[in-house]
Amino acid sequence: MSTLTIPQWDRQGLLPPVDPVDPISPDRSPYQASLLDMVLRFATTPERCMVLRGFLAYRAALHRVGLVDGFQWVNGSFTEHVETIEHRSPKDIDVVTFFKARDDFMPTDDQMHLLDPHVTKTRFLVDGYFVELDHESPESLVEHSIYWYGLWSHRRNMVWKGYLRVDLCPAEDRDAQDHLNRLERQRGHHE
Repeated sequence: MSTLTIPQWDRQGLLPPVDPVDPISPDRSPYQASLLDMVLRFATTPERCMVLRGFLAYRAALHRVGLVDGFQWVNGSFTEHVETIEHRSPKDIDVVTFFKARDDFMPTDDQMHLLDPHVTKTRFLVDGYFVELDHESPESLVEHSIYWYGLWSHRRNMVWKGYLRVDLCPAEDRDAQDHLNRLERQRGHHE
């Protein structure tokens, strides 16, 4: 079983952006987490399980089209204690996929929906965006990273917060899916 690398929510119900005991430590957002860490930490309600199920299905779809090399930043109300902050469940999960495409990567028209955040939000409960690592200039890659870091490191009310980083590689997906299935069966909220 994985060890939880995801810090506890702070008093505001957010992941801390840095280690409050050692704010200049490299242990900071985005926090490296495994998919199992995410399931262990966030599969606490039927709504959260549904969002995780959608996220894992989204990843499986990305893997089927050949996107397996890279990482994802994971954020949004899903990584917050939104049940306390806003008295509601998370409706989706925000994801930026930083990927290296194979030379033969050419999604078909039927697969292009994976690149459309409006479609992925409806189909997978994932508000998904992409940054291509191997075809960006260094300047463009830095600009994209600054944009997403700046956007995601704060809530809309300007409170600073943290988020997660998970590997895109499919090696952990099956274990995370199996554990989610077990949790849902145990809690009796698998549909």
